[in-house]
Amino acid sequence: MSDSPLVGVVGADAEAAVAAVESAGGRATAGAASRVVDGSDALVAVGEPALLAVARTGTDRPVLPVAAGRGVRSAPREALRDAVADLLAGDYESVPHPLVDVRVADRTRATALFDLMLVSAEPAQISEYAVDSGDDRVARFRADGVAVATPAGSSGYASDAGGPVLAPDTDAVAVVPVAPFETDIDHWALPPDGLGVTVERDETTVHLLADDRVVGPVEPDDPVRVVPAGSISVAVVAAGRSPYPPA
Repeated sequence: MSDSPLVGVVGADAEAAVAAVESAGGRATAGAASRVVDGSDALVAVGEPALLAVARTGTDRPVLPVAAGRGVRSAPREALRDAVADLLAGDYESVPHPLVDVRVADRTRATALFDLMLVSAEPAQISEYAVDSGDDRVARFRADGVAVATPAGSSGYASDAGGPVLAPDTDAVAVVPVAPFETDIDHWALPPDGLGVTVERDETTVHLLADDRVVGPVEPDDPVRVVPAGSISVAVVAAGRSPYPPA
């Protein structure tokens, strides 16, 4: 990076992150992602909510995640000072992580870094879902919901529901039924472009979630379309943890 780069700091422990930036010879500005992204040479996102807020801005600046989850090789909080020093010294690998947009009946739009979910508003209320890839019907099943996870999100809730963990450079999303009515049901790794999920029949209100936000209800037969939406550039430093969960 250039001499005395400006680093935007988002999230918890902002004072500690600002001190780490200044100790490494940089200048820091702390605040909401929407305020600090413009003009920054790089960003430090402390905590998962901060990383998601930065991702939603669509920035192309390198982002150092700290204590922000395993899927993006986040540095632990106790390694904050060393991780920031590596960032400012340029001693990191820039790894793109794809983002996806979701559109509901051409009305609702949201962006996700980790995952999208269609899920019943009331627990243990089974609805019927269909999954399409391009012109092909992939599956129809009854379940509490369905998760669509990017590689960054595939080691999270989708993995807990039985789905595959995808390598960061995989050009696919994991599609995983949540608490399916059938005990022997497939999970799928599908290209995000042309992916569609539909509520065929509901027993209760079905909500769409995008990462940490409830987007809103989805009506039966409303097409839910997933669209590639670029990527976020994650700065992977020496302290970054593996994206794969331990055995």
